Amino acid sequence: MTLPLRPRRTRGARLAAAGAALALVLAACSSGADAEPADDDESTDLGAITVQLSWIKNAEFAGEFFADSKGYFADAGFSSVTLNAGPGATESIVLSGGADFGLSNAVSVGQVVAEEDAPLKIVGTTFQKNPFTILSLKDGGDIATPDDLKGKRIGVQAGPNEALFDALLAINEIDPSEVTKVPVEYDPSPLVNGEVDGFLAYVTNESITVESEGHPVTNLLFADNGLPFVAESVVTTDEMIANEPEKVKAFLEAEIRGWKDAVADPEEGARLAVEEYGADLELDLEKEIAQATIQIDLIVTDETKKNGLFTISDDLIAQNLTTLAAAGIELEAEDLFDLSLLTELLEEQPDLAK
Repeated sequence: MTLPLRPRRTRGARLAAAGAALALVLAACSSGADAEPADDDESTDLGAITVQLSWIKNAEFAGEFFADSKGYFADAGFSSVTLNAGPGATESIVLSGGADFGLSNAVSVGQVVAEEDAPLKIVGTTFQKNPFTILSLKDGGDIATPDDLKGKRIGVQAGPNEALFDALLAINEIDPSEVTKVPVEYDPSPLVNGEVDGFLAYVTNESITVESEGHPVTNLLFADNGLPFVAESVVTTDEMIANEPEKVKAFLEAEIRGWKDAVADPEEGARLAVEEYGADLELDLEKEIAQATIQIDLIVTDETKKNGLFTISDDLIAQNLTTLAAAGIELEAEDLFDLSLLTELLEEQPDLAK
């Protein structure tokens, strides 16, 4: 199982919601004058939504699995939720209306916003720290510092990952000529086979897989070496934010509740991935438990302990913009982030931030 820098229906959803609302009105009228008025919470109908995941249905999405299986999406007002497995061009899928929300990262979204002037925003994030790493074998490349990259062959996947790797070199003042970039796919076999000295990977995925096969590994984490940026971030359109703010807030509420459960019980999150949502993938339970456990450190930080899950501090936003600039992406905070609805939600329901 492998994780790239994630490549990533609004009108239809609104029409469905409107139709459902009309049906409720007609039903109420036909029930007679003595009928009790419905409770506001019970009558909330936000319709069906589609969520584009950034990868296959593994433990990386434990929070979404909890939110679905425990009814948090339903409680928030959604009649149904479709979780579309990735990888896929998340940003394009959301822009085209193929999904109401998508999970991506600041670099991928920022690139689309900057290059295409795409009307997209990040409205909250699961991972405070991105999981990207240069993975190496301890008895091989053993790349523990940026300087260790010099003279090495590094496997890098085509697409956004190349820009990210180039940014890692730039931010650490390493001349690209000092490193050999080798085209690879997302299977880390070239690393294990000695074809490359390092491999662009996820610390929550390939790193676990390779080590579980009996190969001690070394990780050079991007987040700790000049490239901090948020990942598994919720992205949606400007239109959704402007026209359907309650839908955005409801989605964020369900997500936060689901991820609280995932943080509290990583073993159950892994089981949901293995036995239910990813049952057709033949996932390894031990590996999924390891992933669900390791990713807690990317989700829970001093800032989220203070402000709540999914929040992004001003300082972290500034760090993201610095990372984007290193990747050649020049944006202002308001071009990429809109946390106003998340702020409203946490003010209205302060228990979510606990």
